[in-house]
Amino acid sequence: MLNQYRGLLRICKPDMSEAEFGMLKKAMNLALDASGDKPVKLGDHTIFHALGVARIIAGEIGLGATSIISSLLFDFYLDDSLSRKDLEPHLDSSIIQIIDDVAKISRIDTHKSNDQGENLRNLLLTLSSDIRVILVKLADRLYYMRNLEHLDRAEQLTISTETFHLYSPLAHRMGLYNIKSELEDLHLKYTDIKSYREIVEKLQETKLSRDKFITGFIAPLQKQLKEERFDFEIKARTKSVYSIWSKMKQQQVDFEEVYDLFAIRIILRSDIKLEKSDCWKVYSLVTDHYQPNPNRLRDWISVPKSNGYESLHTTVVVPGGKWVEVQIRTERMNEVAEKGLAAHWKYKGGSDQSETEEWLNRIREMLENPEPDAGDIIDDFKLSIYNKEIFVFTPKGDLKKFPAGATVLDFAFDVHSQVGMTCMGAKINGRSVPIRHKLSNGDKVEIITSKGQRPKQDWLQYVVSSKARSKIKQALQETKLAEAEEGREILKRRFRNWKLEFEDVNINKLLRHYRLKTATDLYHLVAIEKIDLLKIKNILQDKDKSPVTGKSTEIGAHDVDKLMSSGLKQDDYLIIDKSLDKLDYRLGKCCNPIYGDEIFGFVTVSAGITIHRVNCPNAAQLISRHGYRVVKAQWAVTGADIYLPATIRVTGLDDIGILSKISYVISKDLRVNMRSVSIDSTEGMFEGTITLFVKDTRHLDLLIKNLARLKGVLSVSRMEL
Repeated sequence: MLNQYRGLLRICKPDMSEAEFGMLKKAMNLALDASGDKPVKLGDHTIFHALGVARIIAGEIGLGATSIISSLLFDFYLDDSLSRKDLEPHLDSSIIQIIDDVAKISRIDTHKSNDQGENLRNLLLTLSSDIRVILVKLADRLYYMRNLEHLDRAEQLTISTETFHLYSPLAHRMGLYNIKSELEDLHLKYTDIKSYREIVEKLQETKLSRDKFITGFIAPLQKQLKEERFDFEIKARTKSVYSIWSKMKQQQVDFEEVYDLFAIRIILRSDIKLEKSDCWKVYSLVTDHYQPNPNRLRDWISVPKSNGYESLHTTVVVPGGKWVEVQIRTERMNEVAEKGLAAHWKYKGGSDQSETEEWLNRIREMLENPEPDAGDIIDDFKLSIYNKEIFVFTPKGDLKKFPAGATVLDFAFDVHSQVGMTCMGAKINGRSVPIRHKLSNGDKVEIITSKGQRPKQDWLQYVVSSKARSKIKQALQETKLAEAEEGREILKRRFRNWKLEFEDVNINKLLRHYRLKTATDLYHLVAIEKIDLLKIKNILQDKDKSPVTGKSTEIGAHDVDKLMSSGLKQDDYLIIDKSLDKLDYRLGKCCNPIYGDEIFGFVTVSAGITIHRVNCPNAAQLISRHGYRVVKAQWAVTGADIYLPATIRVTGLDDIGILSKISYVISKDLRVNMRSVSIDSTEGMFEGTITLFVKDTRHLDLLIKNLARLKGVLSVSRMEL
């Protein structure tokens, strides 16, 4: 502990006054007195956790004494080891307020909560007091993620998924790219262990060849920059594991086919008045040596990103056809890129926070909707943060910033909510366009309105900004409530005519039959005539006893029994949390888990427990929205073979007999039963899906490997859906 404390003091000393240094020592003494015999937290005593968070705040984010002291003490304040009365004689009120706010977030932000959307709402609303509160909480979460191996599997899944949905986007918006990337990598490490390890191993295997290429690439640039008397440093930055994994998924390619595994960063030591011209001079030198792709030039120096990020990006090609991204920036820009808002305070004295305040105002507007869906809050929040940006002009020449893909409707709602509600279209550069028209960089936009216009459900398909989505949903909800009130009166009159009581028992019976969540949904469907009133009468009088129909998204337990070897009971191959062992369970059809997959259980409202793969496409959504329903599940060791369905995708050249070769490998060579085959062929290529029954993941991997060896087969992979 002494070494950690000394390390913290070494980091802090250059930037702290004597008074601040003295206050830090007082805070450390308070923490030591409060730590006493505290229980171990993440494998360490609580004081080590506090010091670890403080070192991240000081060294990696670069905040000052107020934040460092707050990070040292909030854990003890949170568990009541320290009170406000204990702190007031020793610390400034601003520090105590941050400690109190961080503790508030920590109390509400827990994976045991029923509603991640509400967590996000509370977390964002806390931003309005002091942004340093969120920065301290981000440091705390980063320390947590770095030590996640000390927790059990269910907690790892819940916390890492929550981190990905709530904290990674926040780090991105605060400009903390290093922290954002590390949080994403750690999320992947605990949610898709196999993919994470494979990419890490591939990066290690290719490091020597990558380093050799980088050395050759930068050599002529270094020589030229020295001749031009630039004071500079050149770094090579390998893409994060999560970023590589994401590209592999999006582009459906293997690791070897991801062409931009790294970027070259040229960092200049330049006078602030010469920054812009120096960066463009270096760009000119780079393009003298290598051919640039004009479509890949990004100028975030002239118009910085909304989180303050400034840099000049270009992608160049080297002989042989390899593409390399080059980033050109100054030391100041680089520090802002790595330490975000904290660096802004350092360079601008905390006075220029207009961009951040504008973003906070947008967040508050998004939260105005009184009853937003929890998932929508998270989705809108991430959308508003991760999208690239475009810049357009008002008729008066004011510059406005929007996410890429923004439409006329987004612009209208940005002007004013009422303008958005009554928007009929726009004139862009003098040409009339509809509300769904997508804006482009440099457009001049003039909105056209009509008093008779009202928001419609399909408007949600035409907007990408969180403000527009929130306002449209709010308007639609108000319309729905008015229509629902109408429907309630209609239903009430009919009940009176049928001589039935208009009471909860009857309404709940209808909700169960139509699988609706609320009475408002029922009344609304009655009002818009989507429900037959005569049918309602039959249901309530038990004349219609036909079973409720609906497509199931999961394999039922009785279906699983059919897929297993005879004599093997359902309970023999899965082990679920003992407290829930009496509940029925089923395998999720969304991911078709098989023996050997890493799995978890999810408690559903009416269908017992659903078993999902940890890397199921729906896993992140389920865990982030309803983490409290996640339960431990694992495959039992049994002597019998268990055959469960898995689906693979195969692509290749459409040669004669290719299908029979594939069938032979599956049916004869490996003796695997096929349930369904679907093949499409076009322009000499084929793509197909095959659902078959396999014993376990090793069996499936062997099958995929054997199919991939067939002449004419280009790719074989297990399908996610």
